[in-house]
Amino acid sequence: MAHPEFAAKALDRDQMARRVAAELQSDWVVNIGIGMPTKVIPHVPAERDIIFHSENGIIGMGPEIDGVNEVDNDLLSAGKRPVSLNPGGSFVHHADSFALARNGRLDATILGAYQVASNGDLANWKLPGARAGNIGGAMDLAAGARRVLVMMTHVTGKGEPKLVERLRYPPTALGVVRKVFTDLAVLSVTDKGFHLDEIVEGLTPEDVQRVTDAPLYWQTAPAAIRVLTREKG
Repeated sequence: MAHPEFAAKALDRDQMARRVAAELQSDWVVNIGIGMPTKVIPHVPAERDIIFHSENGIIGMGPEIDGVNEVDNDLLSAGKRPVSLNPGGSFVHHADSFALARNGRLDATILGAYQVASNGDLANWKLPGARAGNIGGAMDLAAGARRVLVMMTHVTGKGEPKLVERLRYPPTALGVVRKVFTDLAVLSVTDKGFHLDEIVEGLTPEDVQRVTDAPLYWQTAPAAIRVLTREKG
């Protein structure tokens, strides 16, 4: 959910997914996390030849399938959603799937998050005080992938910042996040903290700073900050 003040200007999930997809390079092996990250796959051109991995044991996962009456229970994402299988795709044992993640063979993982700290710390498995919650494979993916890309809304449903100076939620992995893609901006995690790379059309860096609970820095030269458009398609 976007901050109420910026809801009309925020990217929707498909627009966010299209921007994340543009970040992925040919021949990468990319893990797709539960929830919002699954929307990225349809926006990646087939000729880029990216192999998508799901932690439950799919190598070569395709997009989610909607509106089907009969579901193949052997072809579900880690979030238990029906998905397709790309040509050449396969199923592997859970242990083999995690061997791939732990051995550094993932070029990137795309994960959702509750909070990301300015030093790259990630919290995405449990909210404070919640009885439910299981870290599952998130720790292995975050620690093992060469790049951790986070896709999330900029604020919570209550309008509270998700980009913070220090985590206030139980951590998943420390110092791992490389880049954050929100409905308002794209930010890199650097030694100096969050660098504002791109902002949604119609917003200023100061607007983004007001809904971020950590200092941001950005280049002040004209056109140094790329503009994210809300075009469809």
